[in-house]
Amino acid sequence: MNTGLKQWKEAASLILTAGRALGGNSLSSRTPLDGSGASSRFDYDVLLLKRSAKSTFMPNAYVFPGGLVDSSDFSSDWLDVFKSFLNSPAFRLRSVEQPVETRPPIFATNRLKLGSPIPGEVALRICALRETFEESGVLLVVPKKEEKRLIKSPHDTCCSPYYTEHKLCSDELSKWRALVNKSPSNFIRMCQELEVLPNIWALHEWANWLTPVGIYGSRRFDTAFFMCSLQEIPRTLQDEKEIVRFQWSTPSEILQNYQARQLWIAPPQFYELSRMCRFPLLNDLHSFAHQRATKGCDQWLPVVVLQDQQYISLLPGDKLYPRDSSKQAEGDHTRDSQLEEQPDDSDLHRIVISDPYTTTLQITVKPKYNHLLPVMEPALSHNLKGQL
Repeated sequence: MNTGLKQWKEAASLILTAGRALGGNSLSSRTPLDGSGASSRFDYDVLLLKRSAKSTFMPNAYVFPGGLVDSSDFSSDWLDVFKSFLNSPAFRLRSVEQPVETRPPIFATNRLKLGSPIPGEVALRICALRETFEESGVLLVVPKKEEKRLIKSPHDTCCSPYYTEHKLCSDELSKWRALVNKSPSNFIRMCQELEVLPNIWALHEWANWLTPVGIYGSRRFDTAFFMCSLQEIPRTLQDEKEIVRFQWSTPSEILQNYQARQLWIAPPQFYELSRMCRFPLLNDLHSFAHQRATKGCDQWLPVVVLQDQQYISLLPGDKLYPRDSSKQAEGDHTRDSQLEEQPDDSDLHRIVISDPYTTTLQITVKPKYNHLLPVMEPALSHNLKGQL
């Protein structure tokens, strides 16, 4: 756990997708939504959780499961859980091609120097899995009896073609979920007593977003985003504390309902869901996420400026993005006269927010690390068109 961070708290989030069976009563576990039918081309849903109105950070927002890293995620007790994997680098997670000097600090930080024997990429995945269990009741673990197969080939043979959640009886699941919600360290105890492993191998590195200054109050997060695909929609619950509702819907349905003002999502969710619109089929999304994850990712600290009553969130690669974004860390959003002085469309990478429910993307730069451009004309309102 990086206690030296001054402006951000480390966090992890999971973009959890699950296959849809398109017949009979098979969609009973997903959230029915009014729509134009445009989402029917998707054969999967993504999980969003509605934060409580009492939340101190983004109340009432729909978010991906996730939360703050806890010291227990870096506990040396995990060495006992993963003891069969200790002779393998990063517990058999695949290595990333991105040079360490260009890696986002949340991944590149040497955790041994901070006193933890648990690699950051392992602990961040443990955090995402733990938080997903706490907030939604979805438990992604692997029985320890699968260890030999995992050691041999953790990515090619485990739960192919997609991953599955661990099916505990309802009472057992509720008992452990209450204990983990009470104390995150109970996640270690649960894995030990149930003889399971957190399925860190099912999570694929996807993105790294930092909270901009002056937008959501004083709390700011450095969040690692992971992608995971399940065969089918699992049994899902809300925790009745931080989370008041869950929703399984297609990426286009969520974006439609956002612009119809039926729910609110933050810009990172808007951007990532727009990326997912590139893949209507879960098999394609799963294959892309699995293959791309070894390339690495960029650290994105949005720099927000105000112009003509619109908030413009500049992202790395935009022609006006500051060379040293760390100088923006303590600043505030301001009017940027350069936006008026340079009307050409070269090197744009920005999110334009006209009001809380009207967001468009302006992107002409090529994504780094073999990543996706968002669909800038997703199935939203027919009045709104992104720019490419």
